[in-house]
Amino acid sequence: MADSKSTKENLAGADLLGLTPGLVVQELGWDDDVDAELRDEIMDCIDSEMIDDPLEAVDAVVLWWRDEDGDVADGLVDAMTDLADAGCIWLLTPKVGRPGFITAANLAEGVTVAGLTLTKTASVAPDWQATKVLRPKGSRR
Repeated sequence: MADSKSTKENLAGADLLGLTPGLVVQELGWDDDVDAELRDEIMDCIDSEMIDDPLEAVDAVVLWWRDEDGDVADGLVDAMTDLADAGCIWLLTPKVGRPGFITAANLAEGVTVAGLTLTKTASVAPDWQATKVLRPKGSRR
């Protein structure tokens, strides 16, 4: 008999990002405060290392961003540099009460200023949440 908990509750943090084997994923904003277990899970999901300097367009960007990193919009614009038209940015920010926390209002404003669309947020690690950011539908191919 199937477990009564929803499938979503049983997913590991990286599984919630929907990344699959073969995707090319760029990692930006890495520092010694990132969640090492989440990074390993992401690389297990894509069955490869994340790259920092791609030679081709990437399917997704994992962007670690903290309040002290500056303006969220600037970070998102930079993250789009190597992103394929149909790709997504997973913006990883510290959770409420953690060092570097960014308010939801500042996050939403940064996404809007960058000309992007915020789609969903998920808790992916004890200290980090992930927000999926896309180009507006009209600009995706």
